[in-house]
Amino acid sequence: MEVIEGNIQKERLELVQKGISNGMDYTEYRDLVRHLAKNRQTTGVDQLESLINYTELNDRRMNRWDKTLKVPSEIEEKISKVKSRLTFLVLSESWCGDASPSLPVMNKITELNPNIEFKIVLRDENLDLMDEFLTNGSRSIPKLIVLDKEKDEIVSEWGPRSSTATDMVEAYKKEHGTLTSEFKQDLQVWYNKDKGQNILRDLVELLPLE
Repeated sequence: MEVIEGNIQKERLELVQKGISNGMDYTEYRDLVRHLAKNRQTTGVDQLESLINYTELNDRRMNRWDKTLKVPSEIEEKISKVKSRLTFLVLSESWCGDASPSLPVMNKITELNPNIEFKIVLRDENLDLMDEFLTNGSRSIPKLIVLDKEKDEIVSEWGPRSSTATDMVEAYKKEHGTLTSEFKQDLQVWYNKDKGQNILRDLVELLPLE
């Protein structure tokens, strides 16, 4: 049994390492989304009008997040103290509404500490990796995997939403059964009001702090 479990963990680690090797950095990802939005396209095989519209919307949102996100000094200090060499690997797609507030926060953390690198892969091009990191059995994105490069060990996972946003979604599903477009719009309003602080606190809790 231990041998089987060990092989499974080894396969997961190899998939993560492959994803990191093939992944985009944040600048490359932003350039990709910007190019797609400009040319009325989206990531993925299905070039649906709805997904193209979300890609355009997310490009504008990430532009705003990149410019306006503020990290409180006490959190910035915590981030700066991380000595472990980590990689943030995130699965995403250009049309994903929950990715637009999350990825800029991840990028900001990695900008504040040179020990942390950031790589992004597209979910639908990496389903073998995605299927190792499901959320309640679903291919929910964004999905963050944190690798300790020195230990060759997956130390944390996060996604697809911040803790407060997850509570909001679960409460709405319990009452209404499914998420409506109106709720998704309300969720984006909440993201804007929160200014990325809930995501930031969640992610800092994943970091190995002494």
